[in-house]
Formats: sequence, C-alpha cells, structure tokens
Amino acid sequence: MASIPKGTRDFSPVEMAKRNYIFNTIREVYALYGFQQIETPSLENLSTLMGKYGEEGDKLLFKVLNSGDYLSKISEEELASRNSLKLASRLCEKGLRYDLTVPFARYVVMHRDELQLPFKRYQIQPVWRADRPQKGRYREFYQCDADVVGSDSLLNEVELMQIVDTVFTKFGIRVQIKINNRKILSGIAEYIGAADKIVDITVAIDKLDKIGIDNVNKELLDDGLSEEQIEKLQPIIKLTGTNEEKLDTIAEVLKDSETGLKGVEECRFIINTFEASRHDGGKTTPAFGASAPNELQLDLTLARGLNYYTGAIFEVKALDVQIGSITGGGRYDNLTGIFGMPGISGVGISFGADRIYDVLNALNLYPKDSIQGTQLLAINFGEKEALYALSVISEVRQAGIRAELYPDSAKMKKQMNYANAKNIPFVAFTGETEMADQTVTLKNMATGQQTTLTIQDLITTLKNNAQ
Repeated sequence: MASIPKGTRDFSPVEMAKRNYIFNTIREVYALYGFQQIETPSLENLSTLMGKYGEEGDKLLFKVLNSGDYLSKISEEELASRNSLKLASRLCEKGLRYDLTVPFARYVVMHRDELQLPFKRYQIQPVWRADRPQKGRYREFYQCDADVVGSDSLLNEVELMQIVDTVFTKFGIRVQIKINNRKILSGIAEYIGAADKIVDITVAIDKLDKIGIDNVNKELLDDGLSEEQIEKLQPIIKLTGTNEEKLDTIAEVLKDSETGLKGVEECRFIINTFEASRHDGGKTTPAFGASAPNELQLDLTLARGLNYYTGAIFEVKALDVQIGSITGGGRYDNLTGIFGMPGISGVGISFGADRIYDVLNALNLYPKDSIQGTQLLAINFGEKEALYALSVISEVRQAGIRAELYPDSAKMKKQMNYANAKNIPFVAFTGETEMADQTVTLKNMATGQQTTLTIQDLITTLKNNAQ
C-alpha cells in the first residue's frame, strides 16, 4: 500500500491555497520592510550543519548517504564495530538543512563580496528535523525567515517585532510576543553562582511551559545545581508585573553583573521603542485596524535552546489556540565567525508556517478569496458552443476572474457534479440562444438562480460576488 514517511504530509489544492495565503502574506510584509528574497540548497555539507545546534540538534539532523559505492572505503572491522556515529561521519558528507539561519550564515560568508551591508534577506523554504512527530511538530516543514546582518543596532530588533505584529494582525491571530535576552540569562546564572551551568539552566527553564516548575527544578538538580542555587532561582522564574516592573526588579538583582545589566538595557530599549512606535496621541494604535494590539511581554523564563543566540531572543504564542511557538528568533553576534568571518552581527526571526496553518484552520480565519479556486465553469455543449464559451471565458480571465471550460461534451449531470465537487460558485451556459444573442446564462450554484447576462454584466456580477 502506498504511504509517505511519518512526519510528512501531502497537501490538497485547498490546503495549498491556504498555505500560499500564508506565504504570500509573510512575503508581502517582508518586502514592505525592505527585505530581499534568497534561496539556498536543501542539501548542505554536514561540516556546515554539525555543531551549530547543540548536541540535541546534531542528533536531529537528517544525514544523506554518499552516492555510489559508499561502503568501499569502510573496513570490515569498522562495520563490525557497529559504531553508528563514527560510521555516519564516514558514510555521509551531506545533510538536509535543519533550519534556514545556518545556511544563511554560510551564504553570507560565501557571497560577502557581493553583499551591501547591512544585508536584509528573507527566505521561505522547507527544513527537516528527525524529531518525533506529534501535533504541531513535523519532520518536514516550512520556515519563513527574515534576518539582518552587518548591523549592531537594536532598531533591527524593533523592526522585526513590528514585522511580527503586522503579520499576525493581517492574519487576524491574537498573539503574545515574548522577549528575553541571553545576556540576562547569563547574568542570572552568575547571580545564583552557576555561571558554568548556563546551558543546562537555559535548556531546563525553556521547558517550563511544557513540564512545569517541579520537573524543571528536578532537571536542574540532575544537572548538578545545588538546592541552594535552585532556590535562589525561583523568585526570578516566578517574577510577575508589568514589563517595566520586571525590568527594574531584574536590574536590581543583576546589579553586580555587567553582562546581565547590558541585557536588561537592551530589552528595555526594544520594548520601549516598539511601544512608542505604536502610540499616537497617547493611545495605542493597532496595526492595520486590528481590534487590539498584540502584547510584547518580557519573559525571563524564555531561553530558546539554540546555542548561537547571544542577545535578544523572541517567541510568539497564539492566544486562542493551544499550540507551541509559532514564531521565534533572536540575535546571533558570532554565527558567521564559525565559517571564518568574525565580527558580523545578525538578528532574525522565523515564522512557523505549518503551525500558523493549524492556527488559521482552528480559528477559520482564511479570507474567502484566498482559498477560492475556479469562480466560473463554462458548460461544454459541443464544438461550436465550446468555441463561443472559450471566447467568453477569455474575456472573463482578462478581468482577473478564475474560469475554466469543461473539456468534454459530457452529460450535464457529470459537468454539474464536477462544479459541485470543486465548489465552483457559478456555472455559465452558452447554448445556441446565448450564442445568437452574445450573452451568457449564469447559474448561482448556492441559490439555483439563473440570469441571462451580457459578457460585461457577467464580469461585473462575478467581481461583485468575489468581494
């Protein structure tokens, strides 16, 4: 029986129309903010990918066997050892990209002489992770990234938050935009006397929403933190209040940490500048006419697991659907240094198109015209009638209306069933009478009403219905 790998999906025409609505909306917003599109190969050298996502990330890389006789250089002793990691390094030189950020960093290094810095790029392509499939988590999925490299300005972070706000307002999805800073997390690790455990701390507290405070504390204890250190961490994890109150409190806690205070001030600038950009006459102005603005919230438990973040980090959660993060990102000051090009700062975000798709489905937020296919089907009564119908739908198409002619002179029932199956809202009859009068009889498939119209009136009627 035919099947597809777990964690992958087929998409029907209706589903593709919905996905294209997502991609096109994000693409249009990126362009509004001056970002340019690039693409990179699905395959990257494993040397490009390995070591960039932490130990857990390396395990989730899909590795691709070398072509040809890939066992020819492997000895019998090596095969008998069954050392999968060692064998993989010999058998596989390439892998499917895990995300779009590392390939982008490689792109910047390879094309540095061609780029005008700061370079603002966006990229909408699939990525692959050998993860356990579950609701909202797939092995093959699309990311929609935007990054700025070659500028240290925090205005880039502000602009990315504006992009997030604009995109989700256009979608009609209420979201909470969470922000933190890896410098704050480093300061917290210093404060509790566990600076050497910064990775363990961030990995653990990043799971707070999923596993709860007790399990986070247990994981920290297993990672070697003392009960005293864990106890000292608790008030910070549970910190509440407004963004300003939380910033003031954590600034006092981290007053002896230069790194931590720098992170606090970076967050303060991003939050205050973002909020100021949305105010007019003292009143918050939602972008694009939304009913209420999306909230930007400081969350000191936000860590994001990827090792390359060095400054501000972001995550977006939908407020009306239970699902994981639907957008994330952050600042990565040293990523291109891994490829021999130090000193290039970058910051970026990534929209999770597949999770956004699930949210829009759950809330039924797709605009009618974004998922509607053919708007008009011309019935085929025979050779002469079909020729007239073709001239009619040619004019209809020139007016921007999606139309098609049934290709065969089949029984009426079969042609009408085709229209119903494709949810085509209107059917056009072009028989001998219509040909003689240069008209079309239009049937509304929802109401059953039939009207004889001139071609121009037909176009007007179809356009009015599409609005």
